[in-house]
Amino acid sequence: MPHTTAFARNQWYVVAFTHEVGRELLGRTVLGEPLVLYRAEEDGKAVALSDRCVHRRFPLSESRLDGDRIVCGYHGFTYDSTGACVYVPGQKRIPRTARVASYPVVEQDLFVWVWIGDPALADPGAIPRAPHMDSPAWTTVSGMEPIDADYGLLVDNLLDLSHETYLHGGYIGTPEVAETPIVTEVDEGAGVVRVSRHMDDAECPPFYARSTGIEGRITRWQDIEYHAPCLYLLHSRIAPAGVLPEADGSDPNAFHTEITYAITPSGDGKVYDFWAVSRDFARSDGEVSTFMRDLNHTVVMQDVDALNLLQKVLGTEPDGYQELSINIDTGGLAARRILARLVEEGAKPTEKIR
Repeated sequence: MPHTTAFARNQWYVVAFTHEVGRELLGRTVLGEPLVLYRAEEDGKAVALSDRCVHRRFPLSESRLDGDRIVCGYHGFTYDSTGACVYVPGQKRIPRTARVASYPVVEQDLFVWVWIGDPALADPGAIPRAPHMDSPAWTTVSGMEPIDADYGLLVDNLLDLSHETYLHGGYIGTPEVAETPIVTEVDEGAGVVRVSRHMDDAECPPFYARSTGIEGRITRWQDIEYHAPCLYLLHSRIAPAGVLPEADGSDPNAFHTEITYAITPSGDGKVYDFWAVSRDFARSDGEVSTFMRDLNHTVVMQDVDALNLLQKVLGTEPDGYQELSINIDTGGLAARRILARLVEEGAKPTEKIR
């Protein structure tokens, strides 16, 4: 695998959770583009602008808001929510080029999505859904960790859950995860990879034993949907061993969790790992929420440490080194193909990809 995966620019990426964007200026970097975000007083909508003042490149995220205008903290250049400069110090004439870029933004399913590419191609209808995130039928805990690793490594990690057995043993991993074969389906046109692993008689890991109260062996299903390049959904079903859904599809004796990741490249060799765990059981139990948040954060940090280390190791490998892939890598390899296609399509002239 190359040390860095090229960016597909004409795509939607998660830049923040909705609760992170408010009246405090927030700095984030997406595809190497520094952004400043805030929530407008006028209409409550999230705003995303370039985070560099046109004058001396001072970060606007380290500046201040005056109403819905950002006042640069260095020399006072002031920008409205469209990125237009409306004031410069010491003169009435505002230079024609005094403007910072403004980026299309959509808030959906507790995520703030941003479009870095050609704004004429930004179709909000193309954003994949994660409706459980803010559904009253589910309770969600969440967080974000930056990783000093290529975003392709995180995609690989999440599409091959056999690593749970070894990296996350004692938390979410059990022997059955690595031992059970996977079923992979790929929709190249839609850019979706599905990987399923159904375990009919498995050990119950602490993450689920403590949150559900199940004792003994379980039926455990993991059904992944990866919507390239950014959104990853893991539909997880846990039930006492032998308990299967009813013929009509209802599943009253099972516990369901939706594990959501937004995989957003920050820059070369850097990625934001947005994560969320949604559950349809013990929805009002604060202790369960705290437990699931803390334990999942521990699991995420195990991935962070592993991928940080892997990125360093790959940086020392000679050109042309060979990696070995096996059946468990089918989903990850399909994702690589789709990402490469999205990058290639984004590099074509605009009129060819409308």
